[in-house]
Order: sequence, then structure tokens, then C-alpha cells
Amino acid sequence: MTGDRVLYLFGSAAPPVLHVAQVIEQAQRDGWDVCLGLTPTAARWLEDQVSALEELTGHPVRSEYKLPHEPDVWPRADVAVLAPATFNTINQWALGITEKFVVGFVAEGIGKGIPTVTMPCVNAAYVRHIQFEQSVSALRAMGVRVLYGEGGFVPNEPGQGRPDVYPWHLALDAAKDLVEARS
Repeated sequence: MTGDRVLYLFGSAAPPVLHVAQVIEQAQRDGWDVCLGLTPTAARWLEDQVSALEELTGHPVRSEYKLPHEPDVWPRADVAVLAPATFNTINQWALGITEKFVVGFVAEGIGKGIPTVTMPCVNAAYVRHIQFEQSVSALRAMGVRVLYGEGGFVPNEPGQGRPDVYPWHLALDAAKDLVEARS
């Protein structure tokens, strides 16, 4: 926990999520207090790092909804970033399918007016599916800043991904811009 502004950083199970500790450190250097949420599969991928990530952020890492009687353990969000966002996550969010905590939070966040950024991480085969473009358009229409295409994530052919060059900085910059625009 380091900053006054609170960033909810959500990630789904795409290879760039394996670099989330470095992203948290960068966000903290930029003055953010970061809370990390993961889809269940991403949480499984990072299972051996969860304790270190909780120590790094000063907050519990969440991947499941809390029970109704449990208190909220995170401070109020100033902005939310969902990256990397998989094909499945983007489509579930746009369609309002919220069985995952991460998707449920960002879906509800639209109605609560929480500024939200997402950056997909999908290959070119997935984006050829008609639902993907419809979902991106729907999220944009709901006010989500979707970093996809020129100036955002550009898909690669299947099997040719480079998670080490995923443009995390674009998501953090967009989050900063959204918060500053509200000030």
C-alpha cells in the first residue's frame, strides 16, 4: 500500500498476468494503492505468488465473491483496470455473465460510475469470432475505455504471443488519465 489513489487491478488467465508483480510495483511508483483481483484460473496460475502479492499490495488478493456477512476488505476504488482480459472475460463482461468476482465487479462498476479500463489479450483467431467485436463495441458504448487495436493491444497469430511485451504501461496511463479527468 503506497498511494492515495486506489487502483483495482484485475487480471484474467492470459500469459501477461504472470508479470503482474512488476505492474503493481510500477503502479505503486506512480502513486497508486493497488488492490489485486484475479479470475479463478489466473489465481491458480499465481497460486505460489499470492502471499508475496498480498505483502506487496498490503491487501488480500481476491478471486471470489465475499460472503454477505463479510466486510469489504479493500478501500474504495478510484479506477479499475482489467488486464489482461481474455476472450472469455471480455465476452462475459459485455453479456453481463457475472459468476466470476472480477467480471461481477467491473460489470457493477459501470453502473456505479467507476472509471474502468480494459486491455484484451487475445490472439487473431479469437478476434475473428463475431462476438468479440460485438463485446468490445458494447463495453465502449457503456463507457469502458477499451485499449484494443491501434494505441492498445494488437492481436498476434495463435502461438506467437509475447507476454513480455504486453503494453501494461498503456493501461496504467489510461487509468491515470481517467482519474485526472474526474478531478
